[in-house]
Amino acid sequence: MNRLNGKTAVITGGATGIGRAAAKRFIEEGAFVFIFGRRQEALDAAVADLGPNARAVKGSVSELADLDRLYAAVRNLARSWAEDLKGTGIRINVLSPGATATELAKEALGEEGQKVFASMTPLQRMADPAEIAAAAAFLASPDSSFMTASELAVDGGLAQL
Repeated sequence: MNRLNGKTAVITGGATGIGRAAAKRFIEEGAFVFIFGRRQEALDAAVADLGPNARAVKGSVSELADLDRLYAAVRNLARSWAEDLKGTGIRINVLSPGATATELAKEALGEEGQKVFASMTPLQRMADPAEIAAAAAFLASPDSSFMTASELAVDGGLAQL
């Protein structure tokens, strides 16, 4: 599986959860990754685990209002950039994960909260971070070569209800 040989990925939240799983998957697929995160200790541990094809950068987007605006902007920018980059071979897509069983989510939700989130999806469970990472690797790979300006919801069918 070397679909991402020669590629470089920038992964926010790469020290833990979905970001860490994505970094691991991208490296397995042959990419070099830069992971961004808030906590240097967690970043250092992630890089030690991920190996020589990972580097860490400390930074933060910690205000929830900023995140809400960021998510809306990403969707709109993807459509705009796809138009602007027409003919260049550069593809722009958005990955929208649903409830994912990261360590942070499990701690925050507790067992009952996890059951509530799981019950909301047709698949009756939360995603494993590796499932979201696989979708990210698909979007970055040649396997999605005819996709651009798309949003891929990996949410157990929740967006369709």
